[in-house]
Amino acid sequence: MPTVAAERELLAPRDDVWRFVSEPYHLSDWWPGISGVEPDRRGFAEGARWSVQAGSRPGLLRGSAKPGLLLVEAIEPGTRFAFFLTGERVRADLHLRSPALDRTTARLEVDSPWLVGLGRSFPRRALDRLHDLCQTGAA
Repeated sequence: MPTVAAERELLAPRDDVWRFVSEPYHLSDWWPGISGVEPDRRGFAEGARWSVQAGSRPGLLRGSAKPGLLLVEAIEPGTRFAFFLTGERVRADLHLRSPALDRTTARLEVDSPWLVGLGRSFPRRALDRLHDLCQTGAA
């Protein structure tokens, strides 16, 4: 599967970014193409299965009126969140690190067969949205 990656500095401490990313309902705020999330009873935990709803615009999950399924594959508290969108066969791996107390570097790797029409800019767009949402360290 092709892999594309992007990296972006976020103007917030890593703990703040992690609190945002680790809330399942926030995924639709920063992941392009997802308009809603319904986590299972396990919530933000390895092995959890979340129902995800596609946005109205063409893109991820396009052509599907029914919810998709997201499987949480890995969580390393404060540093890593990896998941797999089963229907689209999209695997995402988000890594966070702290270059400074008030900054976080986020690296997102996305694997998908032919990138399912997502394009090479997909990880950059997701990180741009995450950047816009995590500005607690901005002066």
